Amino acid sequence: MVAIVSTVAYLGLEARGVEVQCQIAPGMPAFAVVGLPDKAVGESRERVRAALAAIGLALPPKRITVNLSPADLPKEGSHYDLPIALALLGAMGVVDAETLAAYVVVGELGLDGRVAPSPGVLLAALHAGSVERGLVCPVAQGAEAAWAGNVEVIAAPDLLSLLGHFKGSALLAPPVPGEVEPPVRTADLSQVKGQETAKRALEIAAAGGHNLLMSGPPGSGKSLMAACLPGILPELTPGEALEVSMIASVAGGLEGGRLVRARPFRSPHHSASMPALVGGGLRVRPGEVSLAHLGVLFLDELPEFQRGVLDSLRQPLETGEVSVARANAHVTFPARVQLVAAMNPCRCGHLGDPALACSRAPRCAADYQAKLSGPLLDRIDLHVEVEAVSAADLVLPPPAEGSAEVAARVAAARDVQTARYAGLKPRTNAEIDGELMEKVATPDEPGRKLLAQAAEAMRLSARGYTRMLRVARTVADLAGAETVGRIHVAEALSYRRQPPRA
Repeated sequence: MVAIVSTVAYLGLEARGVEVQCQIAPGMPAFAVVGLPDKAVGESRERVRAALAAIGLALPPKRITVNLSPADLPKEGSHYDLPIALALLGAMGVVDAETLAAYVVVGELGLDGRVAPSPGVLLAALHAGSVERGLVCPVAQGAEAAWAGNVEVIAAPDLLSLLGHFKGSALLAPPVPGEVEPPVRTADLSQVKGQETAKRALEIAAAGGHNLLMSGPPGSGKSLMAACLPGILPELTPGEALEVSMIASVAGGLEGGRLVRARPFRSPHHSASMPALVGGGLRVRPGEVSLAHLGVLFLDELPEFQRGVLDSLRQPLETGEVSVARANAHVTFPARVQLVAAMNPCRCGHLGDPALACSRAPRCAADYQAKLSGPLLDRIDLHVEVEAVSAADLVLPPPAEGSAEVAARVAAARDVQTARYAGLKPRTNAEIDGELMEKVATPDEPGRKLLAQAAEAMRLSARGYTRMLRVARTVADLAGAETVGRIHVAEALSYRRQPPRA
């Protein structure tokens, strides 16, 4: 007899259907799992054997073969334990095989029969809904699976309870969706003394989703201003929250089924490797750039990152996704992020300060800044110099305007963009391109003249020209202007990186 149970294999944010086929045949006692399993899947034999023994069942003294179909698709992870166990129980006649056919099953088994959490349950629930089946998952992730909508979810604490539910002797209560996680309190812009130009650039970056680079001496408030950014960004829409939660589910970071409405803010250390930043590894997992999808990726001490690691961000910043190629799989993760970076002007950090002048200037600054490639810097829309904070600034009272006032202006500008791009692919000004950009971001006649002069004088690349227009559109949105004018173009140009002197 052959029993079949449906489960999934994860490729990026895609859940592909997998059949777990179990056959019990006469022959020498054996238990084989085939179908391109990795080590974790191969070890499921011992976990399944121990879990069945914990509920008083023994494997039949026959040849047991479990096939994971399609056989040429790599199978990774411990979530195959429960479907293998149920397929085996179906082949043994303990569970009705027709009942099992109505569900997609995921979950890891403990040696005592408990059903333990495994990453990716939200994706499995969405897949189950798309093929009109229910979902069997660990009880700890029932609230997460319930966010999928009209999907029957059976959240089982252990194997024995699950068997009781299938036999009708003790039904399991359906889970309810997890709560929406309240926003985390962050630093407030009222804590920043002075730095009006940098705060204005931060507001523009938040309003349009633009990339920002802050350069200045140590202690000038760069990291503090970056920490203030989550407090002025609008909350995720329900659709965006589901996108972010799917990535968190694959990474195993969706605790208690709590969806997050605050935009992600990721701040990896400068020792991060390339797989940690863009994704990959032996078992392909999303990196920091994907975990920050629809949010902020903050890179402090930017030149201290390895140059190859930084250059690996060039494709995600341009396309909004990252592709991880492997010999046996090609996985794509979304990575529509807002890059915010901070750096010192040189290694010692005091370039241009007469009181603390670097003895190796200007070689120190040249060597330090040369770690950043031109193509990467060209993808950063706003470049702002953050001046050192004087003692006179520090003794001033807190500014009257804090994060709440700036957040209101940012929200108003984002609402304008949401209405403008309704039904279109872009969500913010930072994503517009082609004909759409010509339609909404073309300046008036004085603005065009200034733009043409600046493009020649500043030697703007085609990418730099496009990104400058996007910033000008955001400046106009903050001002409530229908058309991009000369004043908006001028402010956008003031934040462009100046070409090196000959």
